[in-house]
Amino acid sequence: MTSNQHRPKTPLSLRSNTTVSYGSMSSEQPDSDASPMQTPVISQKRSYIAVAVLCYINLLNYMDRYTIAGVLVSIQNYFGIPDSTSGLLQTVFICSFMFLAPVFGYLGDRYDRKLIMIAGLIVWIVTTLGSSFVKKTHFWILVLTRALVGTGEASYSTIAPTIIGDLFTGTKRTLMISFFYIFIPVGSGLGYILGATIANATGDWRWALRFNPALGVLGLLLLVFLIPNPPRGASDNQSGATMESTSYIEDIKYLLKNRSFVWSSLGVTAMAFVTGALAFWTPTFLSRAQVKQGLREPCNEEPCNPLDSYIFGAITVVTGIVGVFLGTFISKQLRDRVPNADPLICAVGMLSSSPCFFLAIILAANSIPATYTFIAIGETLLSLNWAILADILLYVVVPTRRATAEALQIMVCHLLGDAGSPYLIGAISDALLEYKPKSPSWDFHRLEYSILLCPFIGVLGGLFFLITSLYIKEDRKAAELLASGQGRQAPEPQGDLLNTNQDLG
Repeated sequence: MTSNQHRPKTPLSLRSNTTVSYGSMSSEQPDSDASPMQTPVISQKRSYIAVAVLCYINLLNYMDRYTIAGVLVSIQNYFGIPDSTSGLLQTVFICSFMFLAPVFGYLGDRYDRKLIMIAGLIVWIVTTLGSSFVKKTHFWILVLTRALVGTGEASYSTIAPTIIGDLFTGTKRTLMISFFYIFIPVGSGLGYILGATIANATGDWRWALRFNPALGVLGLLLLVFLIPNPPRGASDNQSGATMESTSYIEDIKYLLKNRSFVWSSLGVTAMAFVTGALAFWTPTFLSRAQVKQGLREPCNEEPCNPLDSYIFGAITVVTGIVGVFLGTFISKQLRDRVPNADPLICAVGMLSSSPCFFLAIILAANSIPATYTFIAIGETLLSLNWAILADILLYVVVPTRRATAEALQIMVCHLLGDAGSPYLIGAISDALLEYKPKSPSWDFHRLEYSILLCPFIGVLGGLFFLITSLYIKEDRKAAELLASGQGRQAPEPQGDLLNTNQDLG
């Protein structure tokens, strides 16, 4: 073990020497003859295969997340629960996902990312399958298992994008991130469709929760055998210097001073509020609209009519694919000419989707086709943002802090976004029962008035992205300088203890 007594400590040092420090990149070797450039190169073919596997698992994550929404009417009838309690199922899942994300972000910047994802996927498979065996008298067990499902998803969603970021760079990274994030809307839409289909075919909503774990076992095997574990910053650092991870407190301070990260995270939070509430409640809202118009009878026993879940799921899949690729194409065309193009595209997506959702909600009482039309336009505009937002985080944050940044953004956007929005919408709907007696018409209108909160939150998110556009150029340049070894170093700390701790492995 060597001493660092006379070497200055840097919050993010870029080194070509070979001293191994706690949290340093795995490619560093204590042997003085070793070089960071000796790290085995991951072939392009294997990198593409890795992205395909990560996309498949991301698809399963979002299918599972919205399977509950696809069979929500059946769950309400089975357990006899009101709107507020129904929204709690999504809230507890998001809360566990949210609070555990910083833990996995910390681990993901310091330890074996592949092992962390494997452990998380195992937890997800076991808890998702377990939630399908809950009896009618034990609703609280379903709530508990849905909370535990968030543990598995937090480990994966926090780390997977950082691996893609270390396998690719430039426009290839943007394209690969686009493929990864396109499975958010695709998985969500398939969750509605498959959940409703399986519940309708079997006459039991619980079978809908048993399909994803079976596919998850395949994903686990693919993850074990086909996913590489690239060094952190491998694609960003072309000079041979290595980057040393720093303390968690230093990472948080760095991120809080990164204005593009802070404001874009607030924009993501508003987006999460809107998408979380609409994704959870739209099939139920459309079902009540048709009952109110006399187009169908209320569902009092299984199987309930799955048509709304089918249509909304199909719309989500198609608009998600179109929106993500359209957003990526626009970003690619404008980025070189307009340095702040990415946050401006996100702002346009949020600000223009909000009036579409507003019109979809108020027209549902009289015209279901018009509602579906405006939902499709709004979802397309909102989907412009998915891949761009991930790319923004990757290029304004240095590689050794990306998992922490992903985790912090996940925590904030869920804490203030979709952790509470499904429950809040349900709670407002239940509170409105005090003003009129329960009836099919009032059941529709009270949910309608509750969901109208979403378009206004969407406008707020658009404003946050406009503020991000003011700082994005400067923050991106700062991250590039640090990653290339040209960033500023912090002053030398006083005392021997801090310097000695650098070498504690």
